[in-house]
Amino acid sequence: MNGDEGVRGAFAENFARGVEVGAAVSVWRDGAEALSLTGGWRDAARSVPWTADTLVLVWSATKGLASACVLHALERAGVPLEARVAEFWPEFGRCGKESITVGQVLSHRAGLSALDARDLSLLDHDGVARAIEAQVPEWPEGGTHGYGPRTFGFVADEMVRRLAGGMPLGAYFRAHFGEPLGLDLWIGLPEAEHGRVAQMLPAKFIAGVEVEDEFARAMARPDSLTRRAFSSPGGLMAASAMNAPGVRAAALPSLGGIGSASALAKFYAMLAAGGAWAGRRYFAAHTVGQMTRTLSQGWDGVLQMETAFSAGFMRDPVDANGLKMRAMFGPSARAFGHPGAGGSLAFADPENGIGFAYVMNQMEPGVLPKRRALALVEALYAG
Repeated sequence: MNGDEGVRGAFAENFARGVEVGAAVSVWRDGAEALSLTGGWRDAARSVPWTADTLVLVWSATKGLASACVLHALERAGVPLEARVAEFWPEFGRCGKESITVGQVLSHRAGLSALDARDLSLLDHDGVARAIEAQVPEWPEGGTHGYGPRTFGFVADEMVRRLAGGMPLGAYFRAHFGEPLGLDLWIGLPEAEHGRVAQMLPAKFIAGVEVEDEFARAMARPDSLTRRAFSSPGGLMAASAMNAPGVRAAALPSLGGIGSASALAKFYAMLAAGGAWAGRRYFAAHTVGQMTRTLSQGWDGVLQMETAFSAGFMRDPVDANGLKMRAMFGPSARAFGHPGAGGSLAFADPENGIGFAYVMNQMEPGVLPKRRALALVEALYAG
């Protein structure tokens, strides 16, 4: 299987259709980068070319990195997914959360999609962590599941801090993955790297690009769980706000990762290789198994669609016959990863030894990646 030429064609077609400003795609296969494509421009004025060293915000694709940090910290501490979060974060166990497990948090089943506390800033980790401790879950334990677009990163960050002697998740990622793997990828960008970052451009209507109607209707209702989840904690609601240097420097494990397609795909290539790379083991086999095994599937009360999650990673949901209901991560039943707002997508395919990442700066509307990214994935596996 080698669909590299098809990926080249699909990547070029996205630009020909006028749906890209700047973008990059990377495919790693069996431990080496098989394909790396860049094109377009870093800025709205189309004055600065997008090159191989361009970095870009990947939004919720950051959640895959954050989840890997949590699983790594759990493995090092000898804490299983079945453990109650309150065992190592006692304050979390307040207000009906005493029995919530790590696995429930990572698979978006903890009922913490939104916060009741008002006037919380997305840049205030301590304030949000205290609000999470005081939050009553949206539903009884095991009742349903709902994606936490903003809150998830704060819970993940605080769990890592409690398990790793207070080290913030962004620093943990660099220490245990970013530096050892040589990744151009950060959760909290150093000032010295800001000059390489592409400008994020807000979503615009594009003819032929579908928008999930049920999600759009829910977002339009101020009192819906969907709207509350995407606006708590508050701030940084506009794509342009994410271009500020102070925001790029902030460590936001739900949506603040900044890096290159090559680095993101290499990280997933390491996971696809069973958690080992260049003679160094990053994860035990059983931990990688937690990434490939679905813990939760059903109707998502926030995203307003069928979703499936392993321990922090999104999976393609399957029907009663075990067939994929969508193939965002390709045909393999073991593939896992995470998309990001506006269209970015990254995943690992252990069955075929693939790490894949697509990133861009022109956002598209809706929840999950659409034709731009999916055409690349389809071409990859059509070869």
